[in-house]
Amino acid sequence: MLESMIEARHLRVLRAVAATGSFSAAARELGCTQPAVSQQMKALEASTGTPLLIRTGREMRLTQAGEALVRHAAGILAGLTAAEEEIAAIAGLRAGRVRLVSFPSGSSTMVPGARALRAAHPGTRVSLVEAEPPRSAEMLREGDCDVALAFRYEGRREAPQGRGGGASAAEEWDDLVVRPLLADRLVGLVPEGHRLAGADAVTIGEFADESWIAGCPRCRRQLVEVCEGAGFVPRIDFATDDYPAVIGLVGAGLGVAVLPELAIESVRPRGARTVTVEPAVRREIVALTLPDLAQVPAVAATLDHLARAAAR
Repeated sequence: MLESMIEARHLRVLRAVAATGSFSAAARELGCTQPAVSQQMKALEASTGTPLLIRTGREMRLTQAGEALVRHAAGILAGLTAAEEEIAAIAGLRAGRVRLVSFPSGSSTMVPGARALRAAHPGTRVSLVEAEPPRSAEMLREGDCDVALAFRYEGRREAPQGRGGGASAAEEWDDLVVRPLLADRLVGLVPEGHRLAGADAVTIGEFADESWIAGCPRCRRQLVEVCEGAGFVPRIDFATDDYPAVIGLVGAGLGVAVLPELAIESVRPRGARTVTVEPAVRREIVALTLPDLAQVPAVAATLDHLARAAAR
């Protein structure tokens, strides 16, 4: 059993001695001194617990143990060199990958806006899957992604999956690195012929008697809370996670909706009109990652490009 770990630098010196036949020749090849070579060979023999070299006249010859170690050293050093080159490529953004998870309206608006990442670092591969929060944050914690685009509503108390009930919005992501991106205001969406279609601004209470079309589960909860705060319970006749479907249903005259501006940005609302809702309700859009992942160059670059896309 080896007394301590064999160091790669000692293996490189051993190979040089085996190839050149002497400490002095190995020193010239490695660009160091002969005493340094001798010292490293003594350290390697101490690590292995057996002689690796014997002197025959002016030359050094490998023992059986030395021959075995040199034979394995080639593969070990080749593997280390390949690993060093791959790590250097990742650190220099010449290679690497970033697994991104996003909610649908972020996928269609902000992720395409970060395409400059691929242009700036063509060796970095970015993949995307969709998930709504809080599932997206759980995927990050479980190691299924590197960056999660997520949102939370201002002033709302959440009960995130796997994080216990009753956690505040501030505590929901307290174990993650949170990169704020933008504040996304909710707007009303009504059919073109609706009585409020031409209004500059409306209160949520003016929709009290309407048929409602609701979006994702978190957005539905937020809608109910806002309406209850205005003194009524919304009559939700249609519910879908598909924002284009929500907009299409409103355009067909089947009801009204309150949607984030980001969700409307990528869809042309045919047959529907947007109206400003007062008081303002906003959701905070953020990019999340783990503290250790934030130090990875490709992940850090992705966060920067998402922030630039949000600013635009």
